Amino acid sequence: MLPTRRLLLISLAVFSAPFVNAQPGTPAQSFHAQFIDLNRRLLDMAKDWPADKYGYRATKDVRSVGEIFVHVASGNAYAAKAGRGEKANWDEIDPKPYKTKAEVVAMFEKAMNDATAALKATPDDRFTKTVQPWLAVIEHSAEHYGQLVVYYRNNGMVPPESRPKK
Repeated sequence: MLPTRRLLLISLAVFSAPFVNAQPGTPAQSFHAQFIDLNRRLLDMAKDWPADKYGYRATKDVRSVGEIFVHVASGNAYAAKAGRGEKANWDEIDPKPYKTKAEVVAMFEKAMNDATAALKATPDDRFTKTVQPWLAVIEHSAEHYGQLVVYYRNNGMVPPESRPKK
């Protein structure tokens, strides 16, 4: 079994590489950059995805596009609470009240901003003691980012991050 410190460094390298182009700094800086960049990419997708396709599912047994954004927002809501030191459970946000693209995007953006504020308020030295909840939420969000990339491709679309830069 790998020692905790070595596992942390490997995790930082693996999870940071696809999203952060700058040289890694402190663990706190790496988590900030990773979390903010990943959420930016997801928000870009939420805003970009056509409203009339928010109900799209790859198969009948998986979440729709809109439900995925609500589900990822659930992780951000958890991170905001846990990051502030509040007692937190991963309580799934019910997607039913969010019927339109605008409602989903607004809810996602609020959850993202709350979590980002909690992360920025986290003292840097805390990352020498624990990387939670941030590592778990980043990993979870990255899984769904990949899922959404496939949804884009299934619908003949190019994800925002894969488009040529002007």
